[in-house]
Amino acid sequence: MCKIGNFDLNNDGTYIIAELSANHNGSLQNALDTIKAAKEIGANAIKIQTYTADTITLKCYNDDFRITQGTLWDGKYLYDLYKEAYTPWEWHKELFDYARSIDIDIFSTPFDKTAVDFLEQFNPSAYKIASFEITDHELIRYTASKMKPIIISTGIATIDEIQDAVNICRSVNNHNIILLKCTSAYPAPLEDSNLKMIPNLAETFGVISGFSDHTLGITAPIVAVTLGAKVIEKHFILDKSIGGPDSDFSLDKEEFAMMIQAVRDTQKLIGRIDYNLTHKQLKSREHSRSLYISKDIKKGEIFSDENIKSVRPGYGLHPKYLNNILGNTATKDYKFGDRVKMKDSNI
Repeated sequence: MCKIGNFDLNNDGTYIIAELSANHNGSLQNALDTIKAAKEIGANAIKIQTYTADTITLKCYNDDFRITQGTLWDGKYLYDLYKEAYTPWEWHKELFDYARSIDIDIFSTPFDKTAVDFLEQFNPSAYKIASFEITDHELIRYTASKMKPIIISTGIATIDEIQDAVNICRSVNNHNIILLKCTSAYPAPLEDSNLKMIPNLAETFGVISGFSDHTLGITAPIVAVTLGAKVIEKHFILDKSIGGPDSDFSLDKEEFAMMIQAVRDTQKLIGRIDYNLTHKQLKSREHSRSLYISKDIKKGEIFSDENIKSVRPGYGLHPKYLNNILGNTATKDYKFGDRVKMKDSNI
């Protein structure tokens, strides 16, 4: 059994994470308001990121450190981007305290061991390993050793690298592993999403699987849930007009609320495998077909296609017994519209 906080990933539906990332845009109040909004619209958790520019990269301005991958951030240097986007560590206590005061899970993505050590004081309900850190074996090992559920995005990883990450977690006896299908493009094209990977991740690696979504809109999370995603992570922003590094591929409050409702509706639609009929279905059977007398019959006459039919409603005998009745001799009079009963068959 894998639980994040009090949420059972096997039995409680889909766990929805609102990713704050850089969407506070440098304002602690924005961050707090975003947590409040996430709770109001029904997200299960808010996730932040714990790093500084110095813990994630070098303050270096040669070409290696300049972004040129066709992203929203092309032309920027890594150090400057992370300096702009990071969540100040001095905010963390207030963010954790506030989230817990309104009963929403909160945890973070640490990007180095010092971030893990810092976060431990807040007893987060889980840890997240970002896609670009999946090759950092020591970070995964150290994070997993804290024995919290560990969520790992797989966006840039080969199958061998995913297996390595899973093996590392298990090597420290942490089996609460969630792998997220992820396309590491911002925004991610729909045709690159390959959501069929979601059930395959669960089956191949023996873990819970989910989806970290960077596409635009809410279609992809809905499809992901139909394919078995137990966790959905999506970037969340109060108001796109405030801008920021991640605003273009984030959902605002209204959009995120629509996504949550769509995911919850999808869960209901998927349901479970159950051939037992509900009370409503049993009641509806009153309008199914059954056997009725379609023409007055006198005692001694023969039941035939002329005087007995399979029709709606369903209060008479099951139509499967029609051939058992045809050719029998009526032992009493029947009136048009009488129900045929079991005693009228030769069973």
